[in-house]
Amino acid sequence: MSDLEAPGAGRPFDAVLCDLDNVIRFYDSSGLAALERLAGLHEGTTAALAFSPELDRPLLLGRITREQWAESIAERLREEYAEARSWELAEAMTRSPFSADGAVVAVLRGARAAGLSLVLVTNAALDLDEDLAAMGLTDLADHVVSSAREGVAKPDPEIYAIAAERAGAAPERCLFVDDRLENVEAAVAFGMTGVHFRGPDDLRAALAFLD
Repeated sequence: MSDLEAPGAGRPFDAVLCDLDNVIRFYDSSGLAALERLAGLHEGTTAALAFSPELDRPLLLGRITREQWAESIAERLREEYAEARSWELAEAMTRSPFSADGAVVAVLRGARAAGLSLVLVTNAALDLDEDLAAMGLTDLADHVVSSAREGVAKPDPEIYAIAAERAGAAPERCLFVDDRLENVEAAVAFGMTGVHFRGPDDLRAALAFLD
């Protein structure tokens, strides 16, 4: 599969379906890394536990809150590492500061201004609206499809169907952008055009037909 497989000639898409984390939003994990060093843990230990399917999936499907997720991470740290700083680490993991990439936001705003429907399609927690407000992005997209609200997460085909319906576009008229290859491959299997995002230039290249 190529990174960009645009259907047809002329204006190939009616909608952009875009991931949030590691495409638009990026986290600063330096505080967590410092705490892990103090605790004698390898950097990334907390994240590996936090994003394991048994801890992460209930959050993404809206079955638990971010606070409950932190509790489950702290409990697992205590179980596996007898870690006295478990709650500090869990809080640092679940409350890491974040910010939006201005270059990506500018490209997406440009695409929407040019008449494309923009839908955020994200595996996210129930408090996503608060996070978007904190970044000043409540007006970025026409619609937001959040796994926690829909009860289904990428790469399940159902979430792609929901996103296309919200966009008002057939799958073959949708450009799907995500940093996770498995999610891109699932979108392509659903009939969309997939862009495996590694930086703003990937998005600019996919939308070059708007220039």
